Amino acid sequence: MQDHIQEIILENIPDAVCLFEGDSCNLRLIVISSKFKDMSLINQHKTIMKLLESKFKSGDLHALSLETRII
Repeated sequence: MQDHIQEIILENIPDAVCLFEGDSCNLRLIVISSKFKDMSLINQHKTIMKLLESKFKSGDLHALSLETRII
């Protein structure tokens, strides 16, 4: 699952660095990118969550702790 999440993010944010902690039941994701430079924290999170929307709808992903950082 982590590889697929990273693939989705990198397709849309090529300079992203994705760091994962935990497992599929308790997954923490840290996404680092220069794309976040002029975005509010809430918009950074919305950007990532929108990319993963299909994974939540399908039930493949049901919980995610998300942190975003700017390069």
